[in-house]
Amino acid sequence: MKLIGFDIGGTKCATILGETDASGQVNIVEKIVFPTKKGPEASLTAIYSSTEELLHKNGLQPSQIAGIGISCGGPLDSRNGIILSPPNLPGWDNVPIVEMTEKRLGIKAFVQNDANACAMAEWKYGAGKGYDNVVFFTFGTGMGAGLILDGRLYSGTCDLAGEVGHLRLSGHGPVGFGKEGSFEGWCSGGGIAQVGQTMARQRIQMGAKTAYCSSLDELPAVTAKSIAEAAYAGDETAREVYRMVARYLGRGLALIIDVLNPEVIILGSIFGRSRDLIEPYMLEVVHREAIGFSAAKCRIVPAGLGEHIGDMAALVLAVEASKKP
Repeated sequence: MKLIGFDIGGTKCATILGETDASGQVNIVEKIVFPTKKGPEASLTAIYSSTEELLHKNGLQPSQIAGIGISCGGPLDSRNGIILSPPNLPGWDNVPIVEMTEKRLGIKAFVQNDANACAMAEWKYGAGKGYDNVVFFTFGTGMGAGLILDGRLYSGTCDLAGEVGHLRLSGHGPVGFGKEGSFEGWCSGGGIAQVGQTMARQRIQMGAKTAYCSSLDELPAVTAKSIAEAAYAGDETAREVYRMVARYLGRGLALIIDVLNPEVIILGSIFGRSRDLIEPYMLEVVHREAIGFSAAKCRIVPAGLGEHIGDMAALVLAVEASKKP
């Protein structure tokens, strides 16, 4: 069975061609990656063009594709196929992406929150395989969670369960998901950059420098990646940024452990790339703040699918799309 996946993120998009083998395992065949354009029209034009390019290159017709899976940051309405207003996709307001995709390509499509899609992929093929209670955190451009509870995806009354990025972890702090001191504000790529910029500004105004930013003019170019690189090179300010973020991550995870009592928490993107900078301080807070019995039964691990998780998530949704009547 041939499949197409769209992985739509705040920074980049990918169009993925996949297939299932005789055992039902989903495999990636080829993909095209490009920066997310400004606004939905330009991005969708690029996505549809890249889909047609993949089909042509691999000698396939649209009729040979069983389904298209669309993984995108929330909030969204998967039941009606509409992207609502994701904070990391400005201008994507009430976009009927399933209807648009099916009309343009003539292939059945299904859209799901990227956190939910990644949770499903990790549960079926990654670090969540074999567990009934799994929580997946995106921890990338934004911060959202996908919930597998009692062996099934839990999406809530109006498809908005798992929006942990909107939880407030502190009265003041970096802004994420429109809220100061939120989980997304502290624990996301944009949040880490905000923390790093604030600390670099303080150092510079006191006559010091950091390895990732040596002047006020350089502040806008600071990213989570540049701070991590400086931290691994030994810069103490950069390491303090990640220690601070890790402690807030631990605080957020402790709340989830207390409320949901999961068997495994899977952390995406940033955790996998910067685990050494985060894990000790995160666990220290989890063990201090979560109920001991619950914390002891919960493993906290990086995504088993690694850098392929977004691709696999979109393809898992394509399998769901293929089941549509």
